[in-house]
Amino acid sequence: MSYAPLPQRFLEMARTQPLERAQLFKVGDRWEATSSAELLRRAAGLSAALAELGVSAGDRVALLSANRPEWHVADFAILGLGAVSVPLYFRESAERIVYILNDSGARVAIAVGEEQVAALVGVRDQLKTVAHIIVGGVPAGGDGNVLHLDTLLAGAGDAHIAAYAQRAATVKPEDLATIIYTSGTTGEPKGVMLTHLNLSSNTSESIAEHNHGPGDVALSFLPLSHVYERTIDYTYLFYGVTVAYVDRMEALPAALLEVKPTMMAAVPRVFEKVYGNIVDKGRQATGSKRKIFDWAMGVAHKAVPWRGYAQRVGFNIRVQWHIADALVYKKIRAGIGGSIRHFISGAAPLAKELLEFYWSVGIPVYQGYGQTETSPVVSTNTPKHNKLGTVGPPLRGVEVRIADDGEILVRGALVMKGYWNKPEATREVVGEDGWLATGDIGFVDPDGYLSITDRKKDLIKTAAGKFVAPQPIENKLKTSPYISNAAVVGDRRKFIAALLAPNFAAVAAKAREVGLEFTSNTELAAHPWVRELIQGEVDRLTAHLAQFEKVKRFALVDHDFTFDGGQLTYTMKLKRRVIEEKYAGEIAEMYADVEEPRPQPL
Repeated sequence: MSYAPLPQRFLEMARTQPLERAQLFKVGDRWEATSSAELLRRAAGLSAALAELGVSAGDRVALLSANRPEWHVADFAILGLGAVSVPLYFRESAERIVYILNDSGARVAIAVGEEQVAALVGVRDQLKTVAHIIVGGVPAGGDGNVLHLDTLLAGAGDAHIAAYAQRAATVKPEDLATIIYTSGTTGEPKGVMLTHLNLSSNTSESIAEHNHGPGDVALSFLPLSHVYERTIDYTYLFYGVTVAYVDRMEALPAALLEVKPTMMAAVPRVFEKVYGNIVDKGRQATGSKRKIFDWAMGVAHKAVPWRGYAQRVGFNIRVQWHIADALVYKKIRAGIGGSIRHFISGAAPLAKELLEFYWSVGIPVYQGYGQTETSPVVSTNTPKHNKLGTVGPPLRGVEVRIADDGEILVRGALVMKGYWNKPEATREVVGEDGWLATGDIGFVDPDGYLSITDRKKDLIKTAAGKFVAPQPIENKLKTSPYISNAAVVGDRRKFIAALLAPNFAAVAAKAREVGLEFTSNTELAAHPWVRELIQGEVDRLTAHLAQFEKVKRFALVDHDFTFDGGQLTYTMKLKRRVIEEKYAGEIAEMYADVEEPRPQPL
């Protein structure tokens, strides 16, 4: 099957599905709309300006911006020239900005937003190949050594659109579209080269069984520098879905209530946080409200076979569910806008128990799987094919097989062109036969649904030679209302242990019930009563595990793992090496009385 390059699909969208509200963005207290015609006009105008600056096919152009309308203006402007966009995380460190721009050889760099402009301008003396800097989202004037986006767009019109269409027609599916630098959970970041074919095919096939289009509204809040949100946003735009941009995570709860989206992509950490907030709010209720909440949660559990797996349940359970829906579940849905038709979860496995909860209260969550090197979606659950606990069947045209050691291998139009300037690294993961070694461990069930066990490099081998997958254990622990985050350790150790970040608000509320008050998170994490509470949760949630998988000991940390703290990637996955280095003392203490001291590096 053929897939048109991205700028050609962009033009087709503007021609066949014109929208008055293609983009929404909050300015002050108002959500302002941009039409698809205006989006095209601005992209065409900037594309012409880039051409005048000497950007041509194959040249790299860097883009540093939070999620906002200008991101897609710049992206489509770059792609329409046959040039290569190099997106950066909008809160990227100065060191990585310099590395990525110099490694990619970017000729032009675009920054939108005061923080982003300051970050880029602050390192321009270290940029070896950047000839021009374009800034937006800041007042014009001031620094005369930069070009202003609004100035470049002034006067853009039909002639620019015609020229854009003419240039876009020369872009081929096999041409390089973007270089996306990995977040770097370990080692030096690598630039993943994705072609128009990679992204366009994935955009089409990943939503083939999802029914959405004009009239739908989607929130875009995961970083557009990551391929997950980027590909999904292409899907939204190409199929006439209004995209509402949220430029910082803190604004997400308000945006859900104000925009009332019908669909949204998120990562497991978001679903964990939302679930935690639901439980916290319910348990803060008193009297009859608390009794109704607890009863409704029990009904949700009993209704899982029906709501999550389409199995038959008794008439009594169905009646109770409808009563609980009217009293509790509708309020839960209203708390996330009240209009969600489906969520998509990706980037990491989501605990099966959380999936069951969401489905049971009337919030469909479809889990998928992929990575940057696969553009990104390999497989996904859909309204037509859904099995909770799996990441769905492979997309049409995608081949998946499992290697002898359990590693998932993938082949198809979605597989990257390679790593930028790293041919050896490319050959390590992509064979001559086109099979990509994903680094993930999993299996395909008899019905063709893929399940992910863990990252191959994250598997823990105990001193007794037993292999333990940490993610399923961590996901189970995080279903506790009192545990916010978990990092399982134990490689080459006698037993499994864990670093646990308490849900400080929930633990403090529970402590007040027995007359305890804490003056700080540090005091809370160190208190014996809290340890006893958490120990009970660990024992309860890991009772089903094999003996060698059980968490024998844990240490409580006095703050959650965060991106700003360096412990999470910007898709909120654990940076295990960073965490183990930061908490080396706490880890050593958990094993101090059962192991010989380990040699320290010289």
